Amino acid sequence: MSLRAISLLLLFGAACAAHAQQYPAKPVRIIVGAAPGGGTDFVSRLMAGRLTDVLGQQVFVENRSGAGSTIGYEYGVKSAPDGYTLIMITGSYSINPSLYSLKFNALTDFTPVVWVARGPYVVVVHPSLPVKSVRELVALAKARPGQIIYGSSGQGAIVHLTTALFEYMAGIKMTHVPYKGGGPAMIDLLAGNLQVVFATSQIGFQQVKAGRLRALAVTTPERVRAEPNIPTVAESGVPGYEVTNWHGLIGPKGLPRPVVERLNAEMNKILHQKEMEERLQSEGVAPAGGTPEQLYEQVRKEIEVWKGVVTRAEIKIN
Repeated sequence: MSLRAISLLLLFGAACAAHAQQYPAKPVRIIVGAAPGGGTDFVSRLMAGRLTDVLGQQVFVENRSGAGSTIGYEYGVKSAPDGYTLIMITGSYSINPSLYSLKFNALTDFTPVVWVARGPYVVVVHPSLPVKSVRELVALAKARPGQIIYGSSGQGAIVHLTTALFEYMAGIKMTHVPYKGGGPAMIDLLAGNLQVVFATSQIGFQQVKAGRLRALAVTTPERVRAEPNIPTVAESGVPGYEVTNWHGLIGPKGLPRPVVERLNAEMNKILHQKEMEERLQSEGVAPAGGTPEQLYEQVRKEIEVWKGVVTRAEIKIN
């Protein structure tokens, strides 16, 4: 290697180190591809507040919802890779390549920062449905194919695919009714117009505690600490079934490594504070943390899983 090349490498390294030390020099935004008020918005605003404290600059949430979160995701990954635009992603990020003609590569056009949180979806049913377990739900669905109606937050949404995977692995067929968001689906479930919803833990546990719905199981491989008496789907008659409702923080492709390391270190500290663990667990999710590479592997793995579900269920976006 020439002396000039070595000098350029040294200058580049020094510039990156200086950038990391100065970062952030202005406010940082977290793009959320969902509307305000939902689980992703809650987690994002919680993290933004803590990052503001430790980074010394305001970190704020900017909601850009629509088209299965693809609008927000595309805007975020196509932003400048300077550390001032981050994106909070969920499982929908891994589903979208199988449903939409994306204008970016979901596997290569981003920089992973940290896996933020993970939790279950909760299988909840209207009290009028005569089942008290997943086994009973499967038996009833087999006896009445297509007669049990479930709702989701939209055609191709993660709750739709989560339920479609359950149908496939349980060998049953229910009827899907898509809504424009999880809120309207939950309203119709409470009214008795639907019979089953795979709800987020934040919403599902709240309605179960109020006595309005019955919880059959959680979708994670382990029981949830906040509700230890609710079994998993896998232990309730559908072995191998597992879906995690997760959140991850990413940046555009080319985000400087020193910035990634700074954000990853600060987020891991935040996530493992006892107060933060308790706050997240009270909402039915648990802190994740770890390396950027672990988040990348989660995205890669789920892209393959959901591709298979979309193909088998022949799910299309109109």
